[in-house]
Parts: sequence; C-alpha cells; structure tokens
Amino acid sequence: MTTSTDVVESTEAPVAAALRSITLRWVATALVLFPVLVLLGLVMRVAQSDLVPDLDATRFYSVMTLHGVGMVGLWYTAGMASVCFLLSRYVRVSVLANKVGFASTLIGVALLLVSTLIGKFGAGWYFLYPLPIRPLGAWESWATVTFFAAIAVLGVGWTIWSLDVLRAIASRYSLTEALGWGYLRGNVQQEVPPMVLITTVSIIGALVGLVTAVVLLVLYAVEALGGDAANDALLMKNLVFLFGHLLVNITLYLGVAVVYEVLPHYAKRPWKTNGKVALAWNVVLVLVMFAYLHHLYMDFAQLRELQLLGQVTSYLSSVPAAIMSIFGTLALVYRSHLKWSLAPALLFSGVLGWVIGGIGAVIDSTIAVNLLFHNTLWVPAHFHTYFLMGVVLMLLGGVYHICDKASTCERKAGREKLVFWLTAIGGYGFLLMFYIGGAASIPRRYATYTGNISDGQGLALASVFFIVLFLAGLVIYAIETGRRCLGAAKAS
Repeated sequence: MTTSTDVVESTEAPVAAALRSITLRWVATALVLFPVLVLLGLVMRVAQSDLVPDLDATRFYSVMTLHGVGMVGLWYTAGMASVCFLLSRYVRVSVLANKVGFASTLIGVALLLVSTLIGKFGAGWYFLYPLPIRPLGAWESWATVTFFAAIAVLGVGWTIWSLDVLRAIASRYSLTEALGWGYLRGNVQQEVPPMVLITTVSIIGALVGLVTAVVLLVLYAVEALGGDAANDALLMKNLVFLFGHLLVNITLYLGVAVVYEVLPHYAKRPWKTNGKVALAWNVVLVLVMFAYLHHLYMDFAQLRELQLLGQVTSYLSSVPAAIMSIFGTLALVYRSHLKWSLAPALLFSGVLGWVIGGIGAVIDSTIAVNLLFHNTLWVPAHFHTYFLMGVVLMLLGGVYHICDKASTCERKAGREKLVFWLTAIGGYGFLLMFYIGGAASIPRRYATYTGNISDGQGLALASVFFIVLFLAGLVIYAIETGRRCLGAAKAS
C-alpha cells in the first residue's frame, strides 16, 4: 500500500505557477465581493430597523435576492478554488477548467447584478414557481430572463469545472478508491487522503444539484415559451430546494475538506482516512440527497412518507461527518501545542460555527418545532450560523493559509487577533438577534417591521451594530490577506 508521503507533486512548475495565479485571482475577487454582499445584508437590516424609513419594498427584495444568490455562489466558487489549489498536491488539476469556472462566474455575477439592481428581480434565491414568470408587475420580464441566464451561465461553468475535478481525481484514484471503498472492504491499494475523499463526495453531490437546476430551468423555459400546460408547483418546489440545499451543503463540505487538509499543518499531526471516516462520508453522500425534504414540511400536498423521510434523513445526516469531524478536530489539536495564528483560529472557529448552526438546523428540522419556527427569523439564524460562522470562516482560514505560505510578508499578530475578535463578536452578536427574533416568532423576509412587530425593529437595529463590527474585522482581514496576495504574486 502506498502512503501519502509517497505522493509527489503532480503539477509541474509552469502549471503550478498558473494555478497559483488563478487562485490568487479568486482570492482577490472574493475579497472584493464579500464585503459588498455583507453591505447588502446591512442595508436589509437597516431597512427593517426603520433607520431609513419608507425604503421601497421592491428594492428590498431585489437586494435580498442578490445577497442570497451572491453569497452562496461566491463561497461555492471560493471553496472550489481553494480545494483545487490544495488538491494539486495529489492530482493534476486543470488550470483551463479553473479559468472556465472563473470566467463563467464573472459573467454570471454581471448578469445577476443587472437583473436585480437594475431590473429589480426579487423572487429570492429560491425563485419559487410561478413568481419569476408571473411577477404581477413587480419587475419586467427581461429581468427574469436575465436572472435565468445568470443561473444558466453559472451552472454550465461550474458543471464543467466540477466534472474536471472529478476527472483529475479519477485519473489517479478510481472513483471507488476515491470514495474510500477500499477502507470499507479492508483492501486498501493506496492511501486516499481525507481531502480527496471529501472532495469526491462533494463533487458528486454538486453535480446532482447542478443537473437538478438544469431540469428546473428547462421546465420554466417550456412554460414561459408557450407550453400548453402549467408546471406542477410542488414538483418545482422540490426541484428548487433539492438544488439549493445540495449547493449550500456541498459548499460547507468543501470548507470541511480545507480544514482536514490545512489544520494538520499547524497541529503537526497527520489526519488520515480510515474505515470510520470513509463510512461517515459515504453515508453523508446518500443522506444529503434527501435531507432537503425538511424545507417542505408546510406543503400539505406532499406525501406523508416523504415528510417522514425528510425528518429521518435530516437527523441522520447531521451525525456521521459532523461527529467524525468534530472529534477529529478536537483530537488533532488536543495537546498539540498548536500556535493559534489567524489561519488555524479561523479554521477551528469554522468547525465550531458548523456545530452551533447544525444544532439550530436539527431543531428546526423537527416537524413539531418547524410548525412554529418555519417562517420566523430562526431559519436565517441557523443558516447564517453554519454558513457565515462556519464555512466562511473555514475558507477564510484556508485562503489566509494559502497566501501566507506563498508570501514573505511579516505576520502582524496584533492585527490577526483584532480580525478574530471583531469577526467573532460581530458575527455571533448579529446571529443572536436572529435567534432571539426566531424564538419570539418574528417573521422572516419582511421588508419592514412597522406596526405590531416593533421587537423586530429593535433586533434589526442591534444587528446593524454587530454587522459593522464584523465588517471592520473583514476589512482588516482583506488588507492583511491582500498584502500576502501581493507578496505571493511577486514571489511567483
């Protein structure tokens, strides 16, 4: 059996330099777009706090749409870019496919900006049927076409990119090997690093989600172009949440893959694949396909068997990978004398955010609780916890590591501590307002909380303060990471 120490660099020097270059472009793009998208979130909370009265509701929902789609798309691509760079240690990834993903993302984002900020498309990231094609005068039909064009361009580019990553993995490991089936059979031909295993699971799940999006767009197009019959609303809702749920969860798993790969560098301990790790991630691959059903508990027309399946899979999907990763992370850092610089601190904190958000999600995925919490601020509370304070921190830690290792810039320990505490206090303070609002049954997706929902205004106002703290930490992070990016670019 070969081991990971036998693995040689699979990319030659020119290819490695090109891959580093495109990765730095991804980093620069993320450092520009992320603060902008955070500012959009700030705009929504300012509107809900009534600091700026009479903000146009149509504008609010177009901002909400851009914020939601933009955040998920940004961090999915940031996760893919980080994974590709780190994966090049084991397999020969394609720089061209990475560039296709980058170009399609830029084009898709441009179309998304036009459809929302100019066209005022405001159907939300979920663009539930039939609202996009029957907007009731809220926006023009061209805005819907532009939005769907954005989703199509993004989907095509990401599919090509994802397929190439899968090709790269399969060129060194068979897919059964990459999925860790050798560990399950007790017949390991060559060691499979955890990052390869988790990335393989993630890419397969992502491709299922992207194919689902294609089916959804085709059904919309057929009806919009004059089909004889309307689409089934429940089918369309199942498709959109299968697509959305998969993409969000896969983004999280890409962040976890980065943790598995990078954190051992600081703990000075290996994190190897074994039978338990392989079993956990294979179980997750199956369960994640059905856990989306908890989004449809309120649809009384849905088969009861599917509702029960959603309950069971939502509970079970939170156990295997999470438990293995949580205990693995704790075991890795325990008595390791790890020096808590910014990168490992963000990686570890990201795992913590995943745990806290996951608990909130499991609570909400309980049918009896969901009846009370479904349309309240509890939903954005748990979602933002495992996304903002989970996967985003994981990927920010991974990005900082990538730039730091390639740069000769001196580390500023004081600034790193300031980044950590500003993002932690700002992030969790912002989230706490959501959780309190959810427990108080304050509804979500409201453009304003005037009238009888004054508590919503107060919580939104408090959120503004914490978002500003988070943004301050993010700005300092961007400056420090930017310095390292420039240093890495000069070094290459």
